[in-house]
Amino acid sequence: MMNCSLEDILSRENIRNTLFPVTRNRVFMAHAAVSPLPAPSAEKISAWAFEASDWSQETESFFQTIAQARETAAQLLGAQPSEIALLGPTALGLNLVANGLPWKPGDEVVYYPDDYPTNVYPWKNLEKFGVKAVPLYPEEPGKITLPLVLKALSPRTRLVALASCHYLSGYLLDYEEIGEELHRRGVLFSLDGIQSLGASSMDSRYFDFLSADSHKWLLGPLGAGIFYCKESLQDYLSPTLLGAWNIKSPDFIAQEKLEVEKGARRYESGALYALGIVGMETSMKLLLSVGINKIRERILYLHQYLWEKLSQMGWRCLSDSFPLERRSGIISASAPGVDPQGLLAKLKSQGVVLSFRMDRNKNWYFRFSPHFYNTEEEIDKVIEILAHKD
Repeated sequence: MMNCSLEDILSRENIRNTLFPVTRNRVFMAHAAVSPLPAPSAEKISAWAFEASDWSQETESFFQTIAQARETAAQLLGAQPSEIALLGPTALGLNLVANGLPWKPGDEVVYYPDDYPTNVYPWKNLEKFGVKAVPLYPEEPGKITLPLVLKALSPRTRLVALASCHYLSGYLLDYEEIGEELHRRGVLFSLDGIQSLGASSMDSRYFDFLSADSHKWLLGPLGAGIFYCKESLQDYLSPTLLGAWNIKSPDFIAQEKLEVEKGARRYESGALYALGIVGMETSMKLLLSVGINKIRERILYLHQYLWEKLSQMGWRCLSDSFPLERRSGIISASAPGVDPQGLLAKLKSQGVVLSFRMDRNKNWYFRFSPHFYNTEEEIDKVIEILAHKD
């Protein structure tokens, strides 16, 4: 069942229901928040947990499983397994970058203050060390472009820290164009990849660091995640959390000289979240078996399908002006004359799960984020409910 094609999943409802049990009773369109687990991932976690109850949480297969998870994560990024640390949440990886670089007073980091707070606070926090946090102010929410970034750069810019996809507007960053130019200028590039990984292809050649928990488009457990650090920068980015797992401790004896482990494992200070990693690895394999490019195409199709129906009803979407290649699985929409809380309760009562979000100006939005396994029929059901606002 794990190797089912996209066509099989969409054309055979029994397969879709089996792989994604949430589809049996709900229309789930909140993958940009916290996704449900696919059945294979839940089953793998359960099997691992029962094995741990009968023997140990660190069985003979433990290290093999961890190694396999690194390889699978690396495949998603076009990276090497040695560049992958199995760390979540997203904030942990971003703080490893913020706190591990050798900053000097007067250095600058470029960031977007209306990004998700996780990708704002680590950079703002650097100001107490004399680092200047330089904000970006796009004309539309999340619409970060190369010209906008270039205007913010100065000879003191050390790092640009952006999200691969904006959590509210759904604008998909052209990280390849931006990353290529930053590398040409010798500026480091960090990505919060949680709103892209699993929903679109990611190429590690264009960024230096990436952090992403697995609980959104990767369809993995809360708290399991990925931290990527380019191999050439691992001696430059110092580990800021130290423990027996990332500092060599032969025979479990603390050493006088601190020597870090090789590869991105140097950022894993202690016991890994084994159950979460097992589930994450299973979810990643499922997505890879379907094909990330096919998933991307399907998500774009669903975006267009939902966008057209919302627009016909007079709803305004933040992605209205975005070109197709910059759209994602996120559609945030609002409409005049609507009681959002009442309508949200009605949707919930009929098994529809989506997110309610507000911007800095207190404008409200329903954030729809369907994944590849959602169907046109599910969208039609949502539209029918929205059309009958009473």
